[in-house]
Amino acid sequence: MATDYPRIIRDGLWDNNVILAQVLALCPTMAVTSSATNGLGMGLATTAVLVCSNALVASLRRWISPQVRIPVFVVIISTLVTLVDMAMNAWLHDLYKVLGLFIALIVVNCAVLGRAESFASKNRVLASMTDGLMMGLGFTFALVTLGAVREILGSGTLFSNASLLLGPAFSFLELRLIPGYRGFLLMILPPGGFMVLGLLLAGKRLLDVRLKQRRAAPAIPAAAAPGV
Repeated sequence: MATDYPRIIRDGLWDNNVILAQVLALCPTMAVTSSATNGLGMGLATTAVLVCSNALVASLRRWISPQVRIPVFVVIISTLVTLVDMAMNAWLHDLYKVLGLFIALIVVNCAVLGRAESFASKNRVLASMTDGLMMGLGFTFALVTLGAVREILGSGTLFSNASLLLGPAFSFLELRLIPGYRGFLLMILPPGGFMVLGLLLAGKRLLDVRLKQRRAAPAIPAAAAPGV
């Protein structure tokens, strides 16, 4: 059966988004999204683990016994997270210090193990890598959006310290949107994170309803035509 890549892409980015649809990984989501820069760093690290773990699980799925598949998946994921943790410590040390323990906690991110179990263990390598990439990008999109809203409302900036945390090549992202703004501390604190996340979840639900109604609208006149 042919792989439905458009469906995989749509699921990962929107319909089955890790945060906005599944409401998973809320611990790192609340902890690291005080700025868009932190959200981007955490999202990209998680995306790397998702792509690589899905690829390895799909490659080895025929040789992994069903009875031990979960422990094997956990070993694969924890090994990859350790490599990502060491790489960030070596080449992105400032970002590593900011994210701290939450890099290692990617191991217990339900989305990573969930995709290995529900998708990669049942599909081919290319499809599994695509699924991991799209889920990771959807996760990154949600983190960056949440972090951007909190950062703008909290300090009037966007992607602050990007050149320091991600490297000089990202200095173009740094913006001060509201000059002279004293900031709204609540938005940077955990309660602000929950408030913004709630608004984003409500916004996604509302948009999904509107899109569903728009798709269904052309079918109503056609269905009513025979009775006219």
